[in-house]
Amino acid sequence: MHALSESSLRPLSYREVVAKYPEVPHFIILKIDVQRRGVTYTEAALTQADPARHMLQARSIFHSIGEKESLVPISLLLRDGTSILSGPRPNAIDPYVVDFIDGRLVLTDHGEVLEEVEYWLKPDFHDRFTSSGKPMWQVATPRPQRIDINPYAYCHYWDDGKGCKYCNIAAHYNKERRLNNKPLRLDPRDAYETVREAIRQPGRFLTVGLTCGSILGEGELFAEEVDIYIETLQAIGENFTTRRFPSQLVASAFSLEQLQRIHEQTGLLTYTSDIEVLDEEKFNWICPGKAVRPGYREWKRRLVDAVGIFGRGYVNTGIVGGVETARPHGFATEEDGLRATLEEAEDLASKGVSTVYCVWVPITGSVFHKQQAPSLEYFVRLAKGLDSIRRYYGLLVDMDNYRICGNHPDTDLSRI
Repeated sequence: MHALSESSLRPLSYREVVAKYPEVPHFIILKIDVQRRGVTYTEAALTQADPARHMLQARSIFHSIGEKESLVPISLLLRDGTSILSGPRPNAIDPYVVDFIDGRLVLTDHGEVLEEVEYWLKPDFHDRFTSSGKPMWQVATPRPQRIDINPYAYCHYWDDGKGCKYCNIAAHYNKERRLNNKPLRLDPRDAYETVREAIRQPGRFLTVGLTCGSILGEGELFAEEVDIYIETLQAIGENFTTRRFPSQLVASAFSLEQLQRIHEQTGLLTYTSDIEVLDEEKFNWICPGKAVRPGYREWKRRLVDAVGIFGRGYVNTGIVGGVETARPHGFATEEDGLRATLEEAEDLASKGVSTVYCVWVPITGSVFHKQQAPSLEYFVRLAKGLDSIRRYYGLLVDMDNYRICGNHPDTDLSRI
């Protein structure tokens, strides 16, 4: 169903990949490669970044931009509406360059102009404050038409050093707590007030997204995490008059009883639980904490259980695309990694669970920070494969499409 072509021995360049896969818009291929390689800005380009208009500050559980360092654009927008989440990458090798040439902001590669770009515009709520005095840009981030909120800033799989090896959440939180006094927990009233301001801007937002690190707890697994999400969702829900409101929860793999409680006590509409790696052996190595609690097979079972509560098209899982090729225990070839990943994604799709991916970036602060991501062609084929699986099984991905999240190349393909 998802035929695999032979990969070349030499990784193909951006231009070569575009020529080889004409059915994939070059905007999406460019997005993937910018995320793979990173992006920097010339002084001329930075002069076009207007603090009064553009998004130059953001705070999330994985990065903070514009706290005390120089302000830089959060993300880029291509001509067709494709978003490129492109925060600073100190360890980027051979990055793309945004420049200002002949009155245009352009994305360049070794001096060649490839595409025009725009900087993301600030939402109206960005420079406002909650009644507690908290800057709203530290409460929520637009991405691109989803209001992203992090109720809790740490992942407790790192308590005994068993966090996911690609992830920097623990290193980032410890740094931000030291440098910027970042709180561990978000006040639900700050979330309520920020969402209230955000939805006053006509046409700017489509949904609200919540995510945080896993909270294991001493008793029932994830019980405290569930409580935090319920409290925050209930506060946000006060802004809406309907029983349910446009919302996405990206959280741990909750039990059937926990999912039922969230569904009954809040207005949550969709549920995502990121399994991260679609192969049990690689999962156990890359995500050692999750491998123990609740385990790979249980994680998959809980995803399927969620379909019975939220419905087909309202449950998905995310993977860190490419991390399955990490050394030394990842797949030896890209072909093997792609085949295994798509086979598992198809198994989930047959049960009503969609799979989306983010481009693996060996980020500073993670165990894998010195690793190398796979080729551009690998990511293009992964996007094509996941998109074709969804189409085959009739799974909609409106809950995580290019307007909602903007970080999944495979869901960018869903609008074709």
